[in-house]
Formats: sequence, structure tokens, C-alpha cells
Amino acid sequence: MQNVRDYYKLLGVAPTATGDEIKQVYRRLARKYHPDLNPGDKAAEDKFKDIGEAYEVLSDASRRQEYDRFSQFWQQKKAGRTPSRRNRTSSPRQSPTTGRDFDQYPTFESFLDDLLNRRTTATRNTPPPPTGSRIDSPGAFRPKTTKTAYTVPSGNIPRDIEARLTLPLEKAYRGGRERIRLEDGRSIEVNMPPGIVDGQRLRLKDKGTNGGDLFLKMTVSPHPFFKLEGSDIFCQFPLTPSEAVLGGRVEVPTLDGLVKMTLPQGLKSGQRLRLSGKGYPMSRGSRGDQFVEVQIALPPNLSDRERELYEQLRRIETFNPRQNLPR
Repeated sequence: MQNVRDYYKLLGVAPTATGDEIKQVYRRLARKYHPDLNPGDKAAEDKFKDIGEAYEVLSDASRRQEYDRFSQFWQQKKAGRTPSRRNRTSSPRQSPTTGRDFDQYPTFESFLDDLLNRRTTATRNTPPPPTGSRIDSPGAFRPKTTKTAYTVPSGNIPRDIEARLTLPLEKAYRGGRERIRLEDGRSIEVNMPPGIVDGQRLRLKDKGTNGGDLFLKMTVSPHPFFKLEGSDIFCQFPLTPSEAVLGGRVEVPTLDGLVKMTLPQGLKSGQRLRLSGKGYPMSRGSRGDQFVEVQIALPPNLSDRERELYEQLRRIETFNPRQNLPR
């Protein structure tokens, strides 16, 4: 008799493993050896089929019990310690649950076909079954030349899937709950962590197909005011000429809302001011900075009073920005 395949060893679990433990290990191995993730790898494909067969037997309590009994019978038979047929009712030779006579199976494959209720198809050279027995009936002998149609239980195979999600910068910064619709029609609610960056890949455990994982590839939309560079945020902030000259207190937008910033006197266009700790979240709870680039904006239209004051200023001002130009 051929060796009985050790399904526990194949999955890497103990014979005392619970059903949940077996399921967890199977999912991990199925993802690892899945043909879609190992194209052209015959060894991985064979391994995938073997672990599918092992799971099909061990995931069902009654099948697992029969498999354990048959394995015990095979070990005793191999050691030459199987009892005679007279005592088979009290021996591992016969299953007390199903009444299977384990001695009737010439190979492990024939036992497995019966256990999994597989239909076998005889080849042209296969002789007909003995009179009074059916080729697919429980307990019937299977000729060695029969071929078995084997199918991995694909309905239980976990599959990882990938989806894309685009968020505005404010939402990526704050995080929170977001509802997304997947290509398979499912709509799921995801609790997004704060501080998501463009191109980040999030793993959502057991949200894929049949208990696989869902991988979300994140895209953060460009913002009209804030520009994110690493953990720092940059923005251009317009000032009037008088604000740039005199300085003072102004309100500057941040991802946390408006904050007051004190402007020094004599600011130049393009000069940068820093708001410490108002950038994007980093690891360990720290944050980057926000850099405010000053842009001096000129009024498109002047009132009569404004024009009068600008004219007065021009007559009395002493500053000449062109005094050092070549003559």
C-alpha cells in the first residue's frame, strides 16, 4: 500500500489543531502558493493543490475523524499488527461511525475518493468493475488505471484584491470613516488613519474575496492652497504693501484652521515665514512645519482717497530701490 499523505505535516499544524487554526494556516498558504501569484511555477501549483486537498479533508470534522482512523489502521497494517477480520468490529480496521472496512481500500487514493465522494472515470483500458459493485459506490474497489477528476475547492480560496481611493488633502490629514465601493459590488466602510500620503498602500485584513485581504492604494488630490512636500506644508500668502512694510497680526489658513501669525516689518516678496508644528503628521506623533511664502499683492483698483495718500507717500518717501543700479 502506498503511504498515507500526512495532511497535518503538509499544512504544518499539530494533529490536535483546532478547526480555526487549520483554517488560518490554510488561508496563509493558499495566498502564498496561489497560481495567480506564481505564474508558470509548477511546484507552487502542485503545492497549492495539495494544501487544498488537505484543507478539504481536515476542515470537515467527520472527514477528519475518518482520515485519522484510516491513518491509524495504515500504521498498524504497515507494522504487521492489524487484527484478524473476526475482531474487526473492535479494531481500527472498521470505522464505528460509517462502518467503512478500511482493509477494502487497496490504495490511499481509493480511500480518499470514497471519503470525498469523488467520481472516477475509467480509461479505455480499464476493465469493468466487479459484478454487484458500482465504480462510484462507497467501499467499491478502484482499479489502479482509473483517472480521478480533481478540483480544488475554489469557493473557499481567499483572494487578495486591490482598489484605489482618492481623498482630498483635508480628509487625508484628518482620517476618519470613508465608504468605498469595490468592483465586485460590495460597499464597505473603512476607518482611515490620519496622515495618509499620496501613493500609500493600506492593508485591510479579511476585506478581500473569501477572507483575503484588501489593499487600498491611496491618492491625495492636489490642493489649491497647500502644497505637501514630505512632512512640510508650503503655501503662498498675499500681503498688501502696507502689511509688508509695517508688519502686524494676520490670520493664516492651516490644516487645523486659521491661526494668528505676527508679521515682522519690512517683508520682501518671496520671503518665507515658518509656523512650527503646523505641517503634516510624522511618525511618533510629531509633525512637520508650515512655511508661508509672502507674496506682495498690488490693489487692482484704487479709491480716490487711496490714490491721494499714495501720491503723498511718493512725495515724502526716502527709499529708492534703484539707487545702486548702473549709471
